[in-house]
Amino acid sequence: MEIDHPETLAEVEAAFARYEAALVSNDIAVLDELFLAAPTTIRYGGSENLYGIAAIRAFRAARPASGLARRLARTVITSYGRDAAVAATLFYRDGAPGRVGRQMQTWVRTPGGWRVAAAHVSIIDEPA
Repeated sequence: MEIDHPETLAEVEAAFARYEAALVSNDIAVLDELFLAAPTTIRYGGSENLYGIAAIRAFRAARPASGLARRLARTVITSYGRDAAVAATLFYRDGAPGRVGRQMQTWVRTPGGWRVAAAHVSIIDEPA
C-alpha cells in the first residue's frame, strides 16, 4: 500500500479544506454532501453519538449557526492507498480559552468524490 500518494493526498487536502470552509460558514448543503450518505456513517461529537447519515443531517440542521469560527493547528492528513485517508486536526475557538478541540475524520473515495465515513470531535482542557 502506498502511503501519501501525492495526487490522492492533494485531493483529500482539498476536500478537507472545503469541509472546513463549509463548517465555519454553516453551509449545511456542503456539509451534508461531504459525509457519506450511508446508514454506516458515524459522527461522534462533543455531546452526541450519531449513527447514520439521517442522524448526522438532523444534527446539522438543528445546531446553532453562531460561534463556529475556529483556528486549526497541527493538521495531519495521511492517505492510505488511493481510496482512503485520515485527517486529524486540533482547533481553537476564541470563546473557549484554555480548551482545545480535536477532530478526526476517515475519508473514502466514492464515485461522487471524497466523503467522510466516520468522524470524531471532542474538546478537552488544553494540556500544559
